[in-house]
Amino acid sequence: MSDATILRWFPPLRSAWAPEGQQAQVLITGENAKRTLWGALNPRTGHRIVTASRGCTQEAFMDFLRALRRAYPGRPILLLLDRASCHTAQKAQALAKRLDIHLLWLPKQHPELSCMDQLWRALKQYVSSNRQYPGIELHVDAAVLWLLSLTRTEALRKAGALAKGFWLRDLLENFWLPT
Repeated sequence: MSDATILRWFPPLRSAWAPEGQQAQVLITGENAKRTLWGALNPRTGHRIVTASRGCTQEAFMDFLRALRRAYPGRPILLLLDRASCHTAQKAQALAKRLDIHLLWLPKQHPELSCMDQLWRALKQYVSSNRQYPGIELHVDAAVLWLLSLTRTEALRKAGALAKGFWLRDLLENFWLPT
């Protein structure tokens, strides 16, 4: 499963604890910047690949595809993803074909089917919300470190892949590759 998310230097505001009668304070600089994190999760093993780029572009997605191929040399890659324009661009699809990465499309308007979308949600809650890092690159570093430091079980649980009703459970348990 693959997905991208945008990290903003300006923090997303979420509910936060504060003493009764006092408002929680989030210190911000008033400046903003953003980076795109690209991620893939193997819903069977919990293995994660993460890269960062300056934007959510076709070229950045193509760089991510190359990183995936380097991580899994000579192995089949089936990539479930949404229909973002950078994913459906002809150049990106042609590169995926050359790299022997098979792109499979999730239904439109169903982010709940993407394990990576669930991981991004948890990441933003634990790493990004209610705090502004000294710089956007430090925010990216903290996000990547958090995501890659999860154990296999933690990653799969936060992604929803261990849930009893996980929509790919039967396929993952019964899928085999010809030898």
